[in-house]
Amino acid sequence: MKYKNRSEAIVLLADGTIFYGKSIGIEGTAFGEICFNTGMTGYQEIFTDPSYYGQLMVTTNAHIGNYGTLEDESQSDSIKIAGLICKNFSYEHTRPSGTSNLFDFFAQQNKVAISDVDTRALVIYIREHGAQNALITTEVDKIDELKAQLKTYPSMVGRELASEVSTKEPYFYGDENAPLKVAALDLGIKKSILDNISAQGVYIKVFPYDTDFATLEAWNPDGYFLSNGPGDPEPLHQAQQVAKEIISRNLPLFGICLGHQVIALANGVSTYKMFNGHRGINHPVLNHSTGKGEITSQNHGFAVNREEAEAHADIEITHTHLNDQTVAGLKMKSKKCFSVQYHPEAAPGPNDAKYLFNQFKDLIEN
Repeated sequence: MKYKNRSEAIVLLADGTIFYGKSIGIEGTAFGEICFNTGMTGYQEIFTDPSYYGQLMVTTNAHIGNYGTLEDESQSDSIKIAGLICKNFSYEHTRPSGTSNLFDFFAQQNKVAISDVDTRALVIYIREHGAQNALITTEVDKIDELKAQLKTYPSMVGRELASEVSTKEPYFYGDENAPLKVAALDLGIKKSILDNISAQGVYIKVFPYDTDFATLEAWNPDGYFLSNGPGDPEPLHQAQQVAKEIISRNLPLFGICLGHQVIALANGVSTYKMFNGHRGINHPVLNHSTGKGEITSQNHGFAVNREEAEAHADIEITHTHLNDQTVAGLKMKSKKCFSVQYHPEAAPGPNDAKYLFNQFKDLIEN
């Protein structure tokens, strides 16, 4: 399979730095905050993860697209990254079960992707200079105009994005005859998280990000869940209020990633923008209750303030990221509430943390 129009393309960072590459054949420009993922597999799950909404993805694996795509592996209804930056883009795929090649997957959604970029140099640059806004473009003759547009592109700090990816209407997931019911607040939920919760014998009703507690409570659920999602958690005042209401009533509550940050904010513990986020499928985490290390899948650019969490009388830090000692999990000492910063559903990633879904079920039943 051959594709034409392998024209010049560039990555332009907010600080003016330029990296050069080639178009994969989809023309245009895409803006976002640049980030990188170190996973060696699972690119389709990454590209369709709503938590990546508004971000330009650099893949550190040198080969992207070589096993195609499979409908069941998408984590949402569309590609959620703003655009893709890779080294080698594979137009052909070799996996027999693959239903489409990656080029068609991107072309059908008109998502800009560029290849032949020195991604090793680019990732090193991001690691040294921090996450920043950027653009990728095949419109290399409009650099001055695009530079001006990039200057006005909003920062991720203070940016509320859950509304861009959340469901517009409530929907049900799982077996309606399951013995337990959970109300899930969709801040950018992944399909695999729903799969793992429902596998515990749970029927789920998924609500829009701005649903109030009274509406959730009216369904009479046995437990509550706050999902992952994109953007800064601080502007999500409605979600924080919902968390406060659930906690005040001592109802079972589990939060993942953005939901974890919302729970911290609901307890008066602040969050902050990281110099570089955690994005990959091999991040080491220490489980304080077992003393064991876990390899986890992570995707976040904000984190919970550790000093404030340690000083909080009713919060216990349950997990710590071993690379930088950031808070990777917490629970409330006097309430049925716990959360983790990483993605225990492992899509993509290892299964070390799937016990957390059992823990949620136990919290509800006990």
